[in-house]
Amino acid sequence: MAVELIGTIVRLQVQQSSLKPGERPRRWFDPAPLLAVPALAVSEAGVVGLPPDGEPVIDVHNRDHPASKHGEGNGISVGFTSHYARMRARLGAQLVDGIAGENVLVQTERDFLRGDLPAILVVEGGDGIIHFRGARVIEPCVEFSRYALGYRGSPAAPEEPDPTVTAMLTFLRQGMRGYCATYAGGVTVLRVGDRLCAP
Repeated sequence: MAVELIGTIVRLQVQQSSLKPGERPRRWFDPAPLLAVPALAVSEAGVVGLPPDGEPVIDVHNRDHPASKHGEGNGISVGFTSHYARMRARLGAQLVDGIAGENVLVQTERDFLRGDLPAILVVEGGDGIIHFRGARVIEPCVEFSRYALGYRGSPAAPEEPDPTVTAMLTFLRQGMRGYCATYAGGVTVLRVGDRLCAP
């Protein structure tokens, strides 16, 4: 099957717990639960981090996580280094690659905005060919938008919408924040260095 290379996977990670602690309307974004791993086990339930030493770590979007945030179509998430470069150009160096929490970070110079990413993605790796289906835009949240603007900790409940946060939500839409997809098949493994392609 002929495929078009999108880029190489340069980071894999799991969210050990929610990145948005607190209760609405005073939730905030905290990247502390992110754990980078060299490999991810992928199944229909979601992803599990495989550290070089120690026990596997279930991602919070895996349906088997005790506090699961599993929903339709969000078993695995994908982001791009090109998008982070655009975020840093606007917001500064604190927007390091992977800070938004996607499971798979792909090195590429292309932007994938406004539906540019195909719905079916192909990963070429040591375990063969893997297909992700139903790739769709992740809508940005207020909590990450505030974090990107430099706000930290629990916010005061706003009486009126913050126009700077509204503008940030707009900037992060249409794929800038990343994409999510599903995997249907037996358990397989993604590794740093695998290649993400479009069919």
